Parts: sequence; C-alpha cells; structure tokens
Amino acid sequence: MKSNFISRISKILLLVFMFSSCSSNLDFDQVNDFKITPVFVANLAYFNVPATQLINDGDAQIIYDVSEFNAFKDKFFRDNLKKAELDFEVENTIVRSFILDIVLLDVNNQVLETDSYNVPAYSGTSNVIKFPTEVFENQRLDLLKKTARLGFIVRMDGGPPLDANSKGSLKLRSGATIYMEIE
Repeated sequence: MKSNFISRISKILLLVFMFSSCSSNLDFDQVNDFKITPVFVANLAYFNVPATQLINDGDAQIIYDVSEFNAFKDKFFRDNLKKAELDFEVENTIVRSFILDIVLLDVNNQVLETDSYNVPAYSGTSNVIKFPTEVFENQRLDLLKKTARLGFIVRMDGGPPLDANSKGSLKLRSGATIYMEIE
C-alpha cells in the first residue's frame, strides 16, 4: 500500500512538472531582421590549347573565343549579389610569351571591360602564373551584372616558329567567388 501511494504521488508530481512551463512573449518582428549572406564558389572558364594548334612562322598570332555568361539573367541573383571575385591562373609550357585579354561583353557584344595579363614564355621551369584577384564591388559590380558574354583573346608574341612537333600547351583555369546578401 505504501509503494502504491508513493507511486501515485510520483506520477502526480511528474504530471504537475510536465504541465508547468515557462513562456515568454513571442516577437514575430524578428523576421524583419533576418539576413543571410551565402558565399558560392564556382568554376568560370577553362581551356587547354596545345602548341600544335598554334602553328605559325614565328609572327604574332591571335586566338579568340567567346563564351556565354548567363550568371546574371536571374533577377533574384542580380538583386542580391553584393560582391564578386574572379581568379585567373595560366600555365604556359610553350616557348612563346602571350598576352591574355579577358573581355566582358554585353548583350549587344559591346565591350564593357577588358583585363589584360602578360604570360611569360616557358623557360624549362614551372610557369604557373596566378594573377591578382579581380574584385567587383559597387559600380564595377554593376558593370559585371551587365555582362552577357566572356571573350578570351590570346595574343602570341613574336618568337620561334611553332610547328606540328612543338611541345607544350597554354592552360587557363579560372573561378568565381560570389557573395550574396538576402534579406
């Protein structure tokens, strides 16, 4: 009988404890202060041009390619983008120097901006060049948002002739880091 009484008291106390809780007023206005700042990292462009595709008699030569850049077609993305950083790395194992131009083009193929990078000739040692990060903020970010195509112009400086037996390649790797702010 004593154990039955203790059991009942324990159950009552447990129920009282479970149904008594602390509460506070809820502030639903906190949702107005909600802000997230995601960061995305993505590959931007890549190419690998072997020396055998650059056959010439030693004169300067130009190679040109344009890629669609649809990143800013989405209004949500355009409206919430706060900063972008573009990184470019070139590896040259060809015995010629190059100038790499990266051209930002709008929907009418009008040049918005051109960034040029000097790539030295291969001399037998590692020739990987990581260029300074291109940062797009404020007015420059507005310019990037207007970009519809990326143009790549590779200008080969004068030097030894290249033929079907020429060794090496010119590689470009690039990436983008995108900073957004969503409120």
